[in-house]
Amino acid sequence: MIDFQNVSFSYGEESRGGGIRNINLTIKTGEFVLLTGESGCGKTTITRLVNGLVPHYYEGNLEGDVFLDGKSVADTPLYDLAAMVGSVFQNPKSQFFNVDTDSELAFACENLGYPQEDILQRMDRTIFNYHIENLMGRSVFALSGGEKQKIACASSSVLLPGIMVLDEPSSNLDMVAIDDLRQVLSLWKKQGKTILIAEHRLYYLHDLVDRVLYVKDGEIEQEYTPAEFDSLSDGTRKEMGLRPFSLSKLKPANQYQTHTAKQMELQNFCFAYKKQAPESLHIPNAKLPGGETIAIIGLNGAGKSTLARCVCGLEKKCGVLQVNGKALDWKARLKHCYMVMQDTSHQLFTESVTAEILLSMDDEDETVVEQILEQFDLLEYKDRHPLSLSGGQKQRVAIASAIVSNREIIVFDEPTSGLDLKHMRKVAQSLKSLADQGKTLLVITHDPELVMASCSYVIHMEKGQIKENYPLDVNGAKKVLNFFRI
Repeated sequence: MIDFQNVSFSYGEESRGGGIRNINLTIKTGEFVLLTGESGCGKTTITRLVNGLVPHYYEGNLEGDVFLDGKSVADTPLYDLAAMVGSVFQNPKSQFFNVDTDSELAFACENLGYPQEDILQRMDRTIFNYHIENLMGRSVFALSGGEKQKIACASSSVLLPGIMVLDEPSSNLDMVAIDDLRQVLSLWKKQGKTILIAEHRLYYLHDLVDRVLYVKDGEIEQEYTPAEFDSLSDGTRKEMGLRPFSLSKLKPANQYQTHTAKQMELQNFCFAYKKQAPESLHIPNAKLPGGETIAIIGLNGAGKSTLARCVCGLEKKCGVLQVNGKALDWKARLKHCYMVMQDTSHQLFTESVTAEILLSMDDEDETVVEQILEQFDLLEYKDRHPLSLSGGQKQRVAIASAIVSNREIIVFDEPTSGLDLKHMRKVAQSLKSLADQGKTLLVITHDPELVMASCSYVIHMEKGQIKENYPLDVNGAKKVLNFFRI
C-alpha cells in the first residue's frame, strides 16, 4: 500500500533538521506501523510524504519516489490524495476549515463535489461508528482537546480512505481522550486500514501496532516486532531517547521533603467565568507544601488551568494566596508568579529567541542566556524568530524564559506536550533544579512520565475541587499510575 523507493528530502537552509535520506520502506495493506525517535529525526517528514504535504505544500529537495497503491505521490494532485489518505495532526485546530462540527464533518465530501445524499449517508455512518452524536451541532471552539481530536479523526475518515496517517495525535490529550483515540485506532485496524503513526508517547499503542520503526538522523535505523520492542532494556530505551512502552515500571524519582518549613495556602479560591454561572473552581481552603514540585492532575475540565490562572493573578476576583504567612492578592501574585502556557505561541513576543529570554530577566545577562539555550538545545536557533520554531522548540523557549525569570512560584501548563524522552528529561531536570533553589512549582500535566521524573507532591482535581492531595511516595505513585492507566 505504501512504498518508499530511495527517498531523500531536505527542507532547505531556513528550516534545518527534519529531513530524511535513503528511505526504503514497504508497508502492506492493513498494517499498523509506528514511527518513533527523538524530535527532529524525520518522523513528521515521512508522514508528510505519505499524505502529499511533501512535496505539494512543503517545498524542498526531493529525490526518489513514494507510491500509494501504485500511484506516485509527487504526480498525484492533493485533492486526489485526500480520498486515499486521511490525516490527523498534533493540533486538530490546524486542520479545521469550519466553525461547527456538522460542517467540518461534511467538508471533505463537499470539497470533492459528492452528491448531497451520499454526503449525508457518509456522515450518518461516521457519527455512528465514532459515537460522536453528542458532538454534533457544536462550535469547534467549544470543544475540549479530546473532542476536537475525535472530530479530526472522524472528518479525516468520512471519505473512507484506505490509509490513515497520524502525527503525534495524543500530545495534548488527557487519559480519557487517549483511551478514545485508542478505540478509534482499534476500529481502523479492524476495518483493515493501513495506519502510519508518528509518536513520542507510546504506552497507549501497546498491543495495537504490527511493526515499530526507529528513526534517527533522517534514516530508519532499526525495525522491531512489538515483542522485540517491548523487550528492550530500560538502558537501551533511554540511549535511544524513547519513552516506555508500558507504564508499569515507572517509579518516582524525587522524595517529598516532609520537614520543609515552607507552606502555601489557598484561601477562598472560588471562581466562575460568567455571572450566575456555575463555579469553575471551588477551593475554600487548602494547604500545600512550598519549595516542592507539585503535579496537578485531573481530566480536561477539572479546573486545573483555572486554578493556575488564579494562582498567577490572571483572574482578579479569586481569593488570597498565602506564601509563608504573607498574603498575596491578585496584583501581588502577578509579580511573584510566572506561567508557561500550554499554547506557547500566546506568550512569545520578540523577534528572536535570545530577545525572548532576555525579556524575562530582571537583570539582562547574555552569558546566562547562552547557558540556558545550550541546556535546552536551542543555541543554534538563538537568532531565529520564536514563532518559526517547531512546537517542541517553542515549548522549550517558554520554559527557559520561566527559569531565568527568578519568580518565586512558577506554573507550567502541559510543559512536555509533544516532547521526546530526551527533552522531557531536560525539562524534569530543570524543574528539579528550580525546586532545589526553593522555588514552588505547579505542573499541570497529562504526562505520567513527567510526574514520576520530577514531582514530589500531587494535587488531584475533579469538578473544580481538590479531590485529594498527597506526597508522591510509594503509595502516591500507585494512585498516580492508577489514574493514568488505560
